[in-house]
Amino acid sequence: MQIIELDFEIPYDGRGKILRGIIDKVRGKIRDIHFFPPTSSGISEIKIEVETEAENVKKLIKELKNVIKEGKISVKIISDA
Repeated sequence: MQIIELDFEIPYDGRGKILRGIIDKVRGKIRDIHFFPPTSSGISEIKIEVETEAENVKKLIKELKNVIKEGKISVKIISDA
């Protein structure tokens, strides 16, 4: 079991639609979530801590990249259990 931090930088205008897609992919695995206010250029940052199996991390990231077409995603492994 791993805990990973997903850091999303997405456009503020389409944030609700993108969040629905993200939540559908990581349903039941979210440990913590932080929303940051948008920047002056309209980019919103969201950090989500997700609990997942080690072998499913690459699959989860690939699915999330398909959901987030206009934005960035970065991943950091917080702990291995």
